[in-house]
Order: sequence, then C-alpha cells, then structure tokens
Amino acid sequence: MAGEDWIECKLGEACSSIDYGLTASASGVAVGPRFLRITDIVSGSIDWNSVPYVAAGEAEQEKYRLDDGDIVLARTGASTGVSAYVKEPPGAVFASYLVRLKAKPEFDSRFLAYYLKGDAFWSFIRGVLGDKSAQPNASASTMTQAPLRAPRTKATQGAIAHILGSLDDKIELNRRMNETLEAIARALFKSWFVDFDPVRARVEGRDSGLPKNLAALFPDSFQESEVGKIPRGWELGVLDQLIEVVLGGDWGGDDQTEELSEPARCIRGADIPDLQMGGAGKMPVRFLRPSSLKKRRLNSGDLVVEISGGGPTQSTGRPVLLSRGLLSRVNMPLVCSNFCRLLKPRLPAFSTFVYLWLRWLYSNDELLQFENGTTGIKNFAFTLFRSSYKLCMPPLEILEAFDQQVSPLFDKQQANGTENDILVALRNTLLPKLISGQLRLKDAERMAAEASS
Repeated sequence: MAGEDWIECKLGEACSSIDYGLTASASGVAVGPRFLRITDIVSGSIDWNSVPYVAAGEAEQEKYRLDDGDIVLARTGASTGVSAYVKEPPGAVFASYLVRLKAKPEFDSRFLAYYLKGDAFWSFIRGVLGDKSAQPNASASTMTQAPLRAPRTKATQGAIAHILGSLDDKIELNRRMNETLEAIARALFKSWFVDFDPVRARVEGRDSGLPKNLAALFPDSFQESEVGKIPRGWELGVLDQLIEVVLGGDWGGDDQTEELSEPARCIRGADIPDLQMGGAGKMPVRFLRPSSLKKRRLNSGDLVVEISGGGPTQSTGRPVLLSRGLLSRVNMPLVCSNFCRLLKPRLPAFSTFVYLWLRWLYSNDELLQFENGTTGIKNFAFTLFRSSYKLCMPPLEILEAFDQQVSPLFDKQQANGTENDILVALRNTLLPKLISGQLRLKDAERMAAEASS
C-alpha cells in the first residue's frame, strides 16, 4: 500500500504466547469441552458442531482454553502448517498436535491468521519440511521463526483483515444456510418416509399440517411387511428399481484408438462433503474418450456415491446430488472417479428421494453393515446393498409431490454454493496482494463490497 510503513519481524515476535495443546482422547459424548484437533481445521474453517469432546479438569480447561481471536496451527502430518482463526468458540480446548498462537496487543490477530495462509509463510514451511515425506512435522519454535511483514499500525492490519474477513464471513453464512436447507429437506423426508407422519395423522383423525390435496395422497391405514408396518398400498423394493448404475473412471490412458475428449472435472470421495457448499473448482481434471464421456457424463438429477474411502473414522456411502446449479458452476463436463458410482434415476421424481434416503442411511450408520476392508481402505459393498436392502417405496404421485417440496431447497443451496465459489476466488486473489501491500485498501474494499452485495 503506497505510503504505508511496514515492519519486518519473526512471527513469534508478534505473539504474546505460543502453546502446545492437550494430550488426551476425544469422545463423541459431551463429557467436557469441545476438543479441537488437526482434522477439524483442515478445511481452513471450524465447524464446531462436528468437533468432539474431551474429559478435562478445571486446570486443563483453563490452560488449554481457546478464546476468540486465537489462532491454531498444525505441527505434524500432511497438514503441517495448516491453520485456522478461532472466532466466537464454544467452551473448547485444543489437542496436542496443534499450536495455539495469541497475538500481542499491537498486532491484529486476524491479520496474522491471514498471513499464515499467504505465500511467504508457506514458502518458509516448505523449506522447513524439505523432503520429510514419511511424517512431516515442525516444532512451534521453528514455525514461528517465519518472516513476517506487516503494516506498522494495528488499524491498517485490521482494515486488511476486515476486507478478507467480510468475504469469509459471507462464505460461512452461506455454509450455515446450506446446512439449514439440507436439514429442512432431511426432516421432511424423515417425516414422510420414515416416521410416516401424514399417514399417522390420517389414522388418528388429526390435521397433518399439509395442504388438503397433499394430505389426501397418503393412505389412512398401515399394513404389515417383513420390515414392520408400512403405509397401506406402499411396497417394499430395492434401490435397483429406482436407479441405473454407471461405473466411474475409465480415463483415456494409453489407448489412443480414439482421440481424447475435452477435459472433464472429476468428483472424488473427498470432494463430496463440499460440493453442495461450494468447492466446485477443487476437483481435478481428467481426460476421457468421447464414447466413455457420453456414458459417464453427469447430468442434472444424477447422484454420486463414494464406494471406497480411507481412515478409521471415515465411512463410505456418502452421496451427493447433482443439480443444475452445481453443474453450472463447473466450466467443463463432470464425471466421477473410479472410487465412486454414478446413479441415474429412472424417473426425475426419484432423484431427491434417493438422495435423501441414502443421506439418512449414511447419517444413521445404516450403511456400515455393507462395509468391508481394512482401517486404511474401506469399501462399500454397493452391488449387494442396491440389490438387497429393502426400502419402503411410496406411489409415484407422492414422490412427485415430495420432489416439488424439496427441489427449491436444493436450488437455493446451489445458488449459495455458486456465490461461495465466487467469494473464495476473490478472497484468494485479494489475500496475497493485501498481505504483501500490492493492492490499495480502497480498491480491495470496493471489490469485496461488490462481491458481497
């Protein structure tokens, strides 16, 4: 920034404290405060709802407590150097493989958080790690030797952080809104097709809360089935009756009998959690033969399911629904990897029903019975699942009515995802220029305001 006085120092000189975290085991039960780990910050933001708990005494909670404005920094593994800014945390402490940084009063903590995402810091980290490919790691004292260049005044640091933060705050707002939209759709699915609330209301002579034309579509009694009572007239079936399956993968490879097609973006299992929140640009590019692309290209209403994944806590079977909004965010054809399966609904009305049914099964660990493999690589026995697991299938007219109810929720979700992709791209453009002083604050403020409006 022209005319602005910048100072140069070490990162550690900008910190009032640099601390290692608590060595303990995480728990899924609320036995104490939230327990932030490396895996909880790899996306660059923190979803506190997914952070586990830890049994910690009062002294430990005081020593390792996370406060608003703290920064956490990973010090081991493939994520060494990854960081996150702590904003309005619940009661929480941090794990031993993280380092907590607290900014000195004369430094803006969020500015330091953005510095940790910039080229200067990452160039330093790559130099520190060198060829430690087996198990990368760096001590807190080493990482905080990184060279820091910052505006001398805290006000200017804060102004830079505010511009970048306004974009990240909008991204986070969209993410939370998308979670709410998904929760509404999943709650409606559970009400109609798991708890059978509209049917129970008719059986008991109560108002279901649905418009009369919708309520009339549901039967007023139940019938016995091999899985228990189901609405009268509904049938038990299997997923194969609703979808056709296409294998993933099949890239051009060494076979040049056909010219390679235009490039295609490829959905991997790791991409699935982010796709309905943004992140379309993260997918790698693959090349397919024209005939293969014609068969494997994803279209609106298709679904992708992960069938092979890694890690002791990551289960397979995660689905993602491909909507028009998602496809429009990808600037080339879209396919899925050979660790996924492409599901093509036999009728358009099946799309949202199948997605939310799979999502409900996944969330309730119902798919674990079809998993096999090691703790390193888990496989989903999808062929067995889709041909044998019984689901309660309502008549087509109810599925069509359900699709009309939830499709607008997914359309809004994808609109938010499109906006997030734009905001992320702008933030990534502004960050290095602002952190290095190459861009004037007024120009950056204008660009951020236009993107957030």
